[in-house]
Amino acid sequence: MNPYVLTTLLSSLGLGTTLTFASSHWLLAWMGLEINTLAIIPLMAQHHHPRAVEATTKYFLIQATAAAVILFAGTANAWATGEWSMASVSDPIATTMVLAALSLKVGLAPMHFWMPEVLQGLDLLTGLVLSTWQKLAPFALIIQTSHAFDPFLLTALGLTSTLIGGWGGLNQTQLRKVLAYSSIAHMGWMIIVLQYAPHLTFLALLMYILMTSAAFLTLKLSYATKIGTLATTWSKTPLLTATAALVFLSLGGLPPLTGFVPKWLILQELAKQGLPFTATVMALAALISLYFYLRLCYSMTLTISPNNAASTTPWRTRTTQVSTPLALFTMLALGLLPITPAMPALLI
Repeated sequence: MNPYVLTTLLSSLGLGTTLTFASSHWLLAWMGLEINTLAIIPLMAQHHHPRAVEATTKYFLIQATAAAVILFAGTANAWATGEWSMASVSDPIATTMVLAALSLKVGLAPMHFWMPEVLQGLDLLTGLVLSTWQKLAPFALIIQTSHAFDPFLLTALGLTSTLIGGWGGLNQTQLRKVLAYSSIAHMGWMIIVLQYAPHLTFLALLMYILMTSAAFLTLKLSYATKIGTLATTWSKTPLLTATAALVFLSLGGLPPLTGFVPKWLILQELAKQGLPFTATVMALAALISLYFYLRLCYSMTLTISPNNAASTTPWRTRTTQVSTPLALFTMLALGLLPITPAMPALLI
């Protein structure tokens, strides 16, 4: 892609998200989401592969539908209350429509069906942008309007997303689909604690972005898109294989890695609020997710790729890819547990 075009698209991507962050007016927020969607469409379709075009079309239709529902809900709320401000969302129908549309945008279950299919059709770098940056603007709106949502509805969305995210990833062989279901499960963790401690939602989102970035960049560096390919990485890049296994375990929330931090604090908050059953279901759902991360680790570190003949170790050619961001994200995805006590104090 032409570097000037790429710069324009990435700038528009940043502008759309920033506009949504800064707005307290429904029209401005909607405009930011639209700029965001239109900026990523050419990035998704840049390879001109049928799967990429199909994924782009699906993504565009889903995002356009969600944006239209948000605009309609904002208009209905303005009709009922006389104000376009997000702080004055009080009409119950408009509130439910906003939550449904934003859930569709970020891929919360049961409106998650587009997420694995779209991510499967994209290359790893665009998939990384879709899984991390594209979640920021809708989540900013969810956090801003969380006071108006029905607590039971938020809890139901959170539990459903965590269970479906864990259950859906069990039988997958495609790594991008595994990461898509991982994203759905993490969204459930964020949404369930939103009504009690919004700062923990923000913390969980931040940790999710760090760990998912490390996972996607690892797969990009090792050119792996299927579980079978992972079995060949240990002989080419043994150190990367070791850190990748730890990153996947961190995504699963295993202590003493970074991924344990948000789960620990969220379960603690749910227990404080007198919801032991909800906390137990969430913890059991995290175990389901941990199984498919362990499956990836097993494929990477404990299996040998089937060969017809005994062969020597493949040449470890020097890669031309930039590995500094991967090193930074891997370090953050593995070693932030010791500063856990300081995190809530920094975010409140």
